[in-house]
Amino acid sequence: MGKVRTKMVKRTARELLEKYPDLFIWDFEHNKRVVSKLLDVRSKKVRNQIAGYITHLIAIRLKREGK
Repeated sequence: MGKVRTKMVKRTARELLEKYPDLFIWDFEHNKRVVSKLLDVRSKKVRNQIAGYITHLIAIRLKREGK
């Protein structure tokens, strides 16, 4: 059983992925740096949650495409 993500984290991650689909990849560390540049997130925990959810969404997309 995993941790629950807030609506704010999910909404923000989906919006960023929709606006900037080419900036994000399957690597969490890369996504974390990109989120830091795009948003003014004061909390490291929230930044990591957003980057982690983006990484999760990309992994699902890659698995669905068969890559």
